[in-house]
Amino acid sequence: MTTEPTEPATRTATGPGLTTGTLVAGLLAVCLAQIGLAIPATLNGLFQSDLNPVGSQLTWISDAFLLPVAVLELTFGLLGDLFGRKRLLVGGAALLAVGEVVSATSSGVHQLWTGQALAGLGAAALFPTSLAILAAGTTSPAQRARVIAMWAALLSTGGFIAPLLGGVTATYGSWRWSFVVVTAVAVASVAVSALFAVNSSAPEGRSLDIAGQVTIGLGLFALLYAIIQGPTDGWASPSIVIAFVLAAVFLAAFVLAEKRAKSPLLRLDLFRNRAFAVASIVAVVGMFAFLGTAYSVSIRLGPVQDQAPMRTGLAFVLLNGITLAMLPLTERLLRTVAPGLLLGTGLLLIAAGDYWAATLPIADTAFTSLILPLGLVGLGFAITVSSITATAVNTVPTHLAGMASATTNLLRDFGFTLGPAVIGAVALSRAASSFADSLDNSALPPALKGAGTAVLEEGGPLAVNGASAASPKLADLHPLALDALGHGYSIGFVVCGSAALVSSLLALVALRGRKASSV
Repeated sequence: MTTEPTEPATRTATGPGLTTGTLVAGLLAVCLAQIGLAIPATLNGLFQSDLNPVGSQLTWISDAFLLPVAVLELTFGLLGDLFGRKRLLVGGAALLAVGEVVSATSSGVHQLWTGQALAGLGAAALFPTSLAILAAGTTSPAQRARVIAMWAALLSTGGFIAPLLGGVTATYGSWRWSFVVVTAVAVASVAVSALFAVNSSAPEGRSLDIAGQVTIGLGLFALLYAIIQGPTDGWASPSIVIAFVLAAVFLAAFVLAEKRAKSPLLRLDLFRNRAFAVASIVAVVGMFAFLGTAYSVSIRLGPVQDQAPMRTGLAFVLLNGITLAMLPLTERLLRTVAPGLLLGTGLLLIAAGDYWAATLPIADTAFTSLILPLGLVGLGFAITVSSITATAVNTVPTHLAGMASATTNLLRDFGFTLGPAVIGAVALSRAASSFADSLDNSALPPALKGAGTAVLEEGGPLAVNGASAASPKLADLHPLALDALGHGYSIGFVVCGSAALVSSLLALVALRGRKASSV
């Protein structure tokens, strides 16, 4: 009696081809991670009204999730190479589920930060591991291009499922139910990965790099802390200046540590490859532009215009849903169009959409006004996110797929983290200054001016906007606050568009003449 041969439970990066179970597990994992990342943006308006965050506290809700993702992706990419990627798919999804339970039961903004940080730790494992376990199973450039396009499509699928989920649950229940549903998806991801994923690893020449992880973790945390807290504490305040100095010191120490390490967390020689280096820069700046745009849209529709969460959900469908619809075309483009042209075109579309959005008056609440500018940004993102990943991963040997994917994910998500941080800082700083000037120059009674100044100093321009909309006594402050916030976030769109434009020119010039991946 003979038996059918069974596939081994573990394979190296160059082992058998990609199985259906591994494909489903990897795609579900990245979709889950992106749902967790995107869900707070839809709910910003409800967080503002329910939890009453002040100053930069609203920004920290999103960045509490994004910070561990940006800081720890390299480490999780390494751990997957060393100990097996299946374990990280299971463990990451389980940790994300725990974080969402903590978030769902939050009684205040600090518990919500804690829950989002725990969920972010889980996502930090899922983002690089899901791409590495898929890339490791591919056996040809054509298959790898197809898998990368699918991975990017599921990444964007999570991006538009999240706001729809947030809109539905907030409309018919509570924002807390959004986190409950994400918990259920995470449990399903744990089960699928545990039962069907085939493990893979690439431990050759890899070992833990403690010095590298400590220095990059402290450096990125200090940098993001300074950017997020700058508008609240003051850019010249001792805590912010010290944070910027520490960021520079620790990031410089990271470079030195990686040069001396026998098995570095990040092989700096990867950046000698021009295509990889350019894709890395574009990953940071281009993805900053995209998520900065998404954050600006969420604040415009939520806390500023006080529109229903479902309206924000529909806006995010425009931003993310196009990627899934374009999957067959994207796969073909990755194989037939030069990387520089593909990246440059996608980023130009993002820039055009942002500049258009910046011209929309804040008093315009019609959703139809957003369709074309956000559609351009979504189309550009669909092209850009796949080509960044393909350009980076396809230029390294297969056994370095884990490191390359982790690095690409780190830089992309660092750009994502910078989006809310920088745009929040720029927009709120400008809005606060504009509101203060308008208030001083207005003919409002001194008592009302004093009340407006007090609310501004305590909670910032978003707090003034919310309080003046809710209280008849402060109603005369509302037009001033609304106009100031509209101006601030218009500048945010311009900053995002300019970042995308610069990235586009870099890609078009630096990658000129590069050929597309062979079939």
